[in-house]
Amino acid sequence: MAQRENLDESSDDSRPSVGDGDSLLAKVLTVSDGVVAGERQDRSGEALASALISHSFEVLEHRVVVDGVDSVADSLTEMSNGFAGLIVTTGGTGFTERDLTPEGTLQVIERNAPGIAEAMRLTNPLGRLSRGVAGIVGKSIILNTPGSTAGCVECFEAVADVIPHALRLLHGERLH
Repeated sequence: MAQRENLDESSDDSRPSVGDGDSLLAKVLTVSDGVVAGERQDRSGEALASALISHSFEVLEHRVVVDGVDSVADSLTEMSNGFAGLIVTTGGTGFTERDLTPEGTLQVIERNAPGIAEAMRLTNPLGRLSRGVAGIVGKSIILNTPGSTAGCVECFEAVADVIPHALRLLHGERLH
């Protein structure tokens, strides 16, 4: 079960996300049984969207799905289809039975970006408990962040300075 919120109904997801004055485009995927069930508020997804906006990203979509390999893989496939930008997940990167966001992400990405995931894990000592991955699918970069409000923002901010450059490279800009 997925809940969607399109934050810009008039957006065209296929437009380039970086370069020549175009905005940086992003989408957020919250992975949480509790949020879908209405038992918890999506604080981490909201915080992540705010952090993205503060780093000049335009957040086009914020979706919430239940934990699980298939729900994550299906949502990421839909979100990345024809999209050129950043997709950040929050939740499901820990050690419980239902924490399966990395496994779902690995079903979707075409190439791993381990340096980005490693940099996110270095943000604080608890980062070492994150199993989150980062990678590329099509013209999108996918990042897994923890489900805690502080953790997801810290992890994104640890790599926020290099993501625009990575997107420009991914979209074919010759920067070197």
